[in-house]
Amino acid sequence: MKLTLYYAPVACSLVPFLALTEAGAEFDVQLVNFQKGAHMTPEYLALNPKHKVPVLLVDGQPLTENLAIQLWIARHHPAAKLLPAGEFDEYRAISLLAWCASGIHPFLTPNALPHRYCDLPDSEDSVRRCAQKILRENYRIADDMLMGREWFFDHFTLADAYFFWCFRRGIQFKVDMTEFPNCQAHFERVSQRASTRKLLAFEQHAIEQLKA
Repeated sequence: MKLTLYYAPVACSLVPFLALTEAGAEFDVQLVNFQKGAHMTPEYLALNPKHKVPVLLVDGQPLTENLAIQLWIARHHPAAKLLPAGEFDEYRAISLLAWCASGIHPFLTPNALPHRYCDLPDSEDSVRRCAQKILRENYRIADDMLMGREWFFDHFTLADAYFFWCFRRGIQFKVDMTEFPNCQAHFERVSQRASTRKLLAFEQHAIEQLKA
């Protein structure tokens, strides 16, 4: 089986990179240069008309949307235990993945692209401020969930990988994280995993490559 991950540095394509690495899967990476509009080319739109990353090519067939991609990885690499054991906990993990995708991620994007959400003059700061208010509400929920725990479940799962990206983007957007000590500790634990160190090294190389 041939796997190719379409990946842009910093973006949420980080999450399937981590998942594939945790699973010990062999995969190629195709860099997508957003700055040069690579996501809007006819070739890329044929793979994903939503012009976003990630896309996972599975034997030439494109799979889009982070939730679907992560579940595919978990199902095809059961030995990696990327979902918790037990049917109900598995559904709880899927619920957390959906929350990251639909409850947190949409309030990260306005920090980078506020003009997409309001076209009134000088509205950017207001858009960011409103988005960060909702982000902090979500981080508070996660902080409570992580109280006294290393991971969201009994071991590292996809939920930890996805939330890691969600929290990292908040840090990059300079959201005040001092009120979320459990999230910060979780972030540091994920940062120390071998899969994350590999990802971060690859990300730095990819950024330099795209700048060249």
